[in-house]
Amino acid sequence: MPKRTALIMATLFAVNPALAADPHREHVHASPYAGEKSHEIKSLSQADVDELLRGGGWGLAKAAELNGMPGPSHVLDMASELSLSAEQVERTRKIRDAMRREAKTIGERFVAKEAALETRFRAGDIAEPELKTRVAEIESIRAELRTAHLSAHIEMTRVLSAEQVRRYATLRGYR
Repeated sequence: MPKRTALIMATLFAVNPALAADPHREHVHASPYAGEKSHEIKSLSQADVDELLRGGGWGLAKAAELNGMPGPSHVLDMASELSLSAEQVERTRKIRDAMRREAKTIGERFVAKEAALETRFRAGDIAEPELKTRVAEIESIRAELRTAHLSAHIEMTRVLSAEQVRRYATLRGYR
């Protein structure tokens, strides 16, 4: 071994003795999921379930939100800063309420399908064809849910002026 390489290795081992440890010793491979074993539905946290059942956004409208299409709930939260007219407030409430009703209904279906998948995995005998069918159903529902949220953002562009959209982006920290 060249002298320079030996010197570098000796320095590294002195700074971090773990580097010199037996490479064949047992390593710990703790999962980031370790604390989630108690979740009723392993693929969803309780916060996820709560968000889905109340018709919340669950981050599904980022494509719209981050590309200049405001969300109705946030618009209502900022009504005074955006100088919304009474008509705009009313139209925004209607969009938000319709979106939440639809998202709540779809979210309930989504959670139920995830719970059913969880039950099958707990049983330990789920087979590939059933798995594919169940996952396809869940993803189809997720697509409906995402569409419901994204559609509300698109509708909001018909309610707000260009200046209000710019102000929204500034208030949300996007500009």
